[in-house]
Amino acid sequence: MPSLVSKSLRDDRRALLGWAVGISAFFTLYLAYYPTIQSNPDLYGDVALTKFPGAMRDLMGGLEDGFTSGSGFLQTLVYQLFGPLLFIMCAAAIGNRAIARPEESGTLELVLTLPIERRRLVLERFAALAVALLGVAAVTFLVVLGLATTVDMNVPAGRILAGHVGVLLLALFFGTLCLTVGAATGRRGVALAVVGVVAVAGYVVETMGKNVDGVSWLRWISPFHYYLDGRPIQLGFPVWDYLVLAGATVALLLIAIPAFDRRDVGV
Repeated sequence: MPSLVSKSLRDDRRALLGWAVGISAFFTLYLAYYPTIQSNPDLYGDVALTKFPGAMRDLMGGLEDGFTSGSGFLQTLVYQLFGPLLFIMCAAAIGNRAIARPEESGTLELVLTLPIERRRLVLERFAALAVALLGVAAVTFLVVLGLATTVDMNVPAGRILAGHVGVLLLALFFGTLCLTVGAATGRRGVALAVVGVVAVAGYVVETMGKNVDGVSWLRWISPFHYYLDGRPIQLGFPVWDYLVLAGATVALLLIAIPAFDRRDVGV
């Protein structure tokens, strides 16, 4: 493994462990509550869910399968909003550590005095981001799979894997977006702001756009569309949607390389 990748992972190991433990704890807390929901269909079933306002139902994914089914519970409370939110926060934090944060602290200039090309630095920091997110995703996937089996959610392991691969690709897209903005501007606040705006706008457009004609066309440029629209927990791997997400991530990386290569670096 290249030295910069190893160094980045070593430097971030405590933060990555914290994210893996924190996300796993969050999933554990919610999944452990599933037997209670399943045993109370009158309180959490389809009839009860009709009381949710239409806009809230849209933001929560439509709630087509309800809370009482294993797939509906996983989709709504793990893979619809909270899981992606946590993974995007993790990815943004790591992406900011790639270029913007060390540039603002003054340590990036020291790195650039080494015999290393700027494009190699960007590529290896991206590789570290990908490996870090893969590690967090692997740990949390095992947690979700184990708990789903323990509480008898009756969701095939392949469907859970499909959902987790999707959330990994979504997080990698936003982590790369943060890295790219940081490479172009050298400012971590700007990078985080861009990630926040794109994430919130993308999620609202994808969820609300299904029932609002005025913004429905924007769904096709939302990264959440290619994560959510294929319904991986219910239908399995949406291969083409995931390829679009991966392609968008590569496109961002191709923007980051020349943006950083041509820019003066300074505090």
